[in-house]
Amino acid sequence: METGEEFGPWLSRQLKIAGKTQAELAEELGLTRAAVSAWITGRSTPRPTVMTDIARALGTDVGTVHTRTTDTGSSLPVTWYHRPGYPDGGRDLGNAAAFAFDADVQVLARETCQNSLDERLTGEGRPVRVRYTLHELTGEHLDAFREAILWNDLFPHYSAVSETAGHQKVGRVVDAGVRDMYEKGRLVLLRVDDYNASGLNGDDYADGKFAAVVRRQLESLKSGHGAGGSYGLGKATLWATSALGLVLINSTLSEAHEGRTERRVIGRLELPWRKVDGRSYAGPAWLGRPDPESPGALVTRSWWADEATVERLHLTREHDEPGTSFLIVGAHDVASLEGKPSDQSDGDGETSDKEDAEDPRDISRMHGRLVEALGRDFWAAMVGGGGRLPLLEVSVRALRNGAVVVPEKQVDPSLEQPSRTRALRAHYEGTTVDRLTEAGQVAACGVPLELPLTGGTRGTLGTHRALLLVTHLVTDAEDRDRSKNQVHSLRGNRMTVKRAGVPNLPLGTNPFHAVLLVGEAAGESVPFAADAEEFLRAAEPPEHDRWGQTEELTVRWSPTAYRRINGLTKEVNSAVRELVARPRRAGPEGGEALRKALTVRKRPKAKAPTGPVVPVLDRLEATVGDDGEWRITAEAAIPRGDEITPMMPVAQLDVRSGGRPRLDWAELVAVEGCEVVDGILRFTPGARRARFRGITDVTSHPVRTTLTRLVVELRAGKGE
Repeated sequence: METGEEFGPWLSRQLKIAGKTQAELAEELGLTRAAVSAWITGRSTPRPTVMTDIARALGTDVGTVHTRTTDTGSSLPVTWYHRPGYPDGGRDLGNAAAFAFDADVQVLARETCQNSLDERLTGEGRPVRVRYTLHELTGEHLDAFREAILWNDLFPHYSAVSETAGHQKVGRVVDAGVRDMYEKGRLVLLRVDDYNASGLNGDDYADGKFAAVVRRQLESLKSGHGAGGSYGLGKATLWATSALGLVLINSTLSEAHEGRTERRVIGRLELPWRKVDGRSYAGPAWLGRPDPESPGALVTRSWWADEATVERLHLTREHDEPGTSFLIVGAHDVASLEGKPSDQSDGDGETSDKEDAEDPRDISRMHGRLVEALGRDFWAAMVGGGGRLPLLEVSVRALRNGAVVVPEKQVDPSLEQPSRTRALRAHYEGTTVDRLTEAGQVAACGVPLELPLTGGTRGTLGTHRALLLVTHLVTDAEDRDRSKNQVHSLRGNRMTVKRAGVPNLPLGTNPFHAVLLVGEAAGESVPFAADAEEFLRAAEPPEHDRWGQTEELTVRWSPTAYRRINGLTKEVNSAVRELVARPRRAGPEGGEALRKALTVRKRPKAKAPTGPVVPVLDRLEATVGDDGEWRITAEAAIPRGDEITPMMPVAQLDVRSGGRPRLDWAELVAVEGCEVVDGILRFTPGARRARFRGITDVTSHPVRTTLTRLVVELRAGKGE
């Protein structure tokens, strides 16, 4: 008969669950205490005939004692444990890690899918499969689920939070979530399942992935240079997306724990400090089975649930492949609705009826936003070719009371990112070219990244050759892509980290898409690939959406280490401009003869005025970038004169009253007729027009860009 956990640890835990001592068991069995102690310490095991007596003493069947794949603790029912308030009177009014992210399903998709990629089992080279399920419950289905999560035990805690909601941000969100459930009679569940992943291995409390996710904050146990996360913040998006602060977990382990691997279940609730029935509670709570080793058996731990229980909790997994299911209870998508009034204004300051119909809990709308985000951020991880399997497969579906509302959609990178998918596949299949001469071709070239030495030591560790892929747009669908003329940069796990436009493109450049493969994405055998992974991973902020100066980069390398990344960016932009430039054509024969045969009358030059002339802003084009920055292209008309006054471009936000907030420039570059020196435009003598581009610094924006209007002025002097 197949056995699970070692007999000694299993028996020790069963005695604690049953409230028995070793001496009491020995007396019931008619044996010495030394015999029982020898079983507990593993020095010996009981004879088969004694197993029957042990089962009777523990109130279970002999098969359970032989297999030891489950506990006998039916006397300890699943319950909620709420952490008591701090003895010193301290109060936590919410999980600070959750405030690092918006309640946005697209942010959730980025963080959870990245975590699944990092936990992929690489033994057979198969992709990790991730499924997102939106499930709206109403009526009796909602009642049954609330009963399964012991809602009556939770309700007093939610009521206590609602009473103080006006003073707490978290409290207001929770209060709105509870009111929506009761007033509209619905609850939205969002489940994230991954397969061919490691699962939450490890003990409930000791170091391990389970404790890092369920018990602790700001702990990341990611291994390998290619891992995406490093801050331990990504898991907080699960609770941030829940209006009730509640997430349930069912994990199938890749490494047995307590002799078992399937249906390891626990729930975690994140609420602010509250007082219920005269007792104060610190914040988090856990749904589980009481741990007999805790004082008074009050603290709950994970338990091995049966199939009926996980079905009632909507946590049933498709099969026994390792991985984890996270169920977000009360999912909402509030952050995506910010800025809708300005986006849908009818021109008279009134908002449309469509805006009023926007619902942060609309499962069809959330389905579309999940597909969009997954295709935008993880398209490269879904691409295979040349005998190479993709790293990721992902799908999204929406249900209502178990019935299909939106059929399951497999995210297809060739539909979401057709040009870049074609480029990456060409690289895998070895069909890239050096120059773009025909439609559909993919050009590839190496780009250097000079890696610094660690510890602030001067010098260079070595040169890593990143790989740049560029292709022109071929179809109308590709041409409508708003991210054209951009470079998507990614490293080992192939999640898009950075999306940036290429400045100073030649006029008339054909639209293109570009991909930059850095670190292990360029190839594990490429020199310094692992070092580049480590360096760039340290250069990513918690959002993992760019590379730049971070505290870790400063501490481990130097305060100027980010300049190596700036150098890579300049090399990439230069290489792109070279690859997409149209070849120059020789002039037609007879051109010189034709020129001599023509007579052009020139007007006499008007007399230039004396004294300095002041350029005037004549044309302005502006768009909002992917990171919320303003991107402008401006032209200035220059009067005829001997001396042209240098001017400073100033970006401001238009407001109804008071002074206009001034924005900083993240980038300001000259295109023609001028040069930029310390933020000042100095104009070419004799030029009649000047053109320049600018990108605002998002960190200087006091409010979201979608809620503002931009004003750009040219000012003389220092711009006051």
